[in-house]
Amino acid sequence: MSTVLYRKYRPKSFSELIGQEHVVKTITNALLKEAVSHAYLFSGPRGSGKTTIARLLAKALNCHNRKKGEFEPCNNCPSCKEIAENRSLDLIEIDAASNRGIDEIRDLREGIRFSPAKEKYKVFIIDEAHQLTKEAVNALLKTLEEPPSHAVFILATTEIHKMIPTIISRCQRFDFRKLRMDELIKRLEILSKKEGVEIDKDAFNIIAVNSGGALRDAESLLDQVLAFSGKKKKITGEDIKSLLGIADINMASQFTEYIVKKDPGGAIKYLQNIVEKGYDPQEFLKILIQYMRQALIMKINPDITNPIITGLTEEEQMAIKEQTDGLKEEDIRRTLNLFLEAENRMKYSSIQQLPLELAIIEIILPKE
Repeated sequence: MSTVLYRKYRPKSFSELIGQEHVVKTITNALLKEAVSHAYLFSGPRGSGKTTIARLLAKALNCHNRKKGEFEPCNNCPSCKEIAENRSLDLIEIDAASNRGIDEIRDLREGIRFSPAKEKYKVFIIDEAHQLTKEAVNALLKTLEEPPSHAVFILATTEIHKMIPTIISRCQRFDFRKLRMDELIKRLEILSKKEGVEIDKDAFNIIAVNSGGALRDAESLLDQVLAFSGKKKKITGEDIKSLLGIADINMASQFTEYIVKKDPGGAIKYLQNIVEKGYDPQEFLKILIQYMRQALIMKINPDITNPIITGLTEEEQMAIKEQTDGLKEEDIRRTLNLFLEAENRMKYSSIQQLPLELAIIEIILPKE
């Protein structure tokens, strides 16, 4: 069985990481100065590198060959190899989503009292820490208040607002962000090169836009593309759109033309055509929302056109501006709101595209 890309090419050193520079800089400085904290809290969206950086920190802490004044793990000593192969006795990873009760934390507290089996530190990574029960949190809090010198805790969460203040106050907190388009594309280029597959720039852009800023999602999409393409050595943007049923900005532009011309019949027929071709109406609506959001932003401030943030070329942004020039700001806001409502209703609709069809009629033929 082949290994998925994000596991196969998980960064082995801090220098391989892309994005989250503020987190990497602080942690590597702490390693350089031998001033590592006993508890860390990594918060941020899924797929932003929290667990990857946590594992790298664990590797660096217990690396046999890391000398004073260095922060990179060697990746060759027994400790580094055991962590890379998920068989280290002194790296304990707990998924709080499925192990959230008091018994698991009680077992953890019991285990903490014992010295590491082989290494200098016992490192505990608790993923989705916000899902721990109240009793489990109280038990963990006691442990964080009086940690043994050989224990290091790394708590990761996608919902920092659900973490109790007393836990947060006992940890060094790092806020992770979604990755930018250029960062995602850089990582995808590295992976495709390692896999020996040539992928054009347009294809990378499509994958990055549809990943929502999550590196793991981008890598999973690339995995799908490589699996679908088989032995094909060159992959284009058109390949990706047809293989994965992903809508693009040009489709959003063609659809928006019907809204600008106030042609509900043409808009619904266009929607039916893309559904018949195998495109996911929910994915198409996501692109529409992104398109209209950019139109609204440029109405408010024409200078907000950074391609790194928007994922759109300058030409695409100018095309959006020109196409929606005749629409008022309030019209675009109303359209966006109706699209957002349709997106929510699609999840529960027996006819998936029906909420979008109703939104089209409401946008173009509003009630008097």
